Amino acid sequence: MTKFLTAVSALALAAAFNLVSANADAADLATRPIYKAPVVEESSPWMIRLRALGVVARDSGYVDQVPGSALKTSDAVVPELDITYFFTKNIAAELILGVTRHTVAFSSAPGVDVGKAWLLPPTLTLQYHFTDFGAFKPYVGAGVNYTFFFSQSAAGGLVTDSHLKDAFAPAVQIGFDYMFDKHWGWNVDVKKLWLRPEWNGVAGGNVVTGKVNLDPWLIGTGITYRF
Repeated sequence: MTKFLTAVSALALAAAFNLVSANADAADLATRPIYKAPVVEESSPWMIRLRALGVVARDSGYVDQVPGSALKTSDAVVPELDITYFFTKNIAAELILGVTRHTVAFSSAPGVDVGKAWLLPPTLTLQYHFTDFGAFKPYVGAGVNYTFFFSQSAAGGLVTDSHLKDAFAPAVQIGFDYMFDKHWGWNVDVKKLWLRPEWNGVAGGNVVTGKVNLDPWLIGTGITYRF
């Protein structure tokens, strides 16, 4: 009987000890601070770039009524703004805006200009951005350009009227951003357009037509800002 009472007392003491220990652990958990995983702030989908843009045109073209004629187009360097929107971390769309001024001349008749024109060539491309290279973020893209020609003027002399027609052109691009931090970076971008607008004018009192094969390279570099 004594052994039985001793065993019961031991079991009661053990149960009481476990209950006190459980209550202490519960109290400790209640007072212990809860640490949450840090919130990772996602980048804004909007990016802008301000670049210096070199427009290097192909010296090619012709006048239908003049056999053996050849046209050339001057190059230009202008400021350019682009706006980019990221649909995902890899897929984005880019729209570039800028204006350039060019002179068209007869390369087959040195010193004879055809005319001058301002170009507004908005270009929209769909891009794929590679994201596995840290701060170095290369991309490729393809899309379409539509060029508006305005403030056109003939050179005078032999050519008394000159008019380039607005035109569509396919575009491809390759480039990269090097990000210094979350927001600021440096961009290098190269695009190729196949732009071949029709041309008509008056030369020597005769109405003439032709085509100017601009096919420009757009080579830009400048500042990137990611919102």
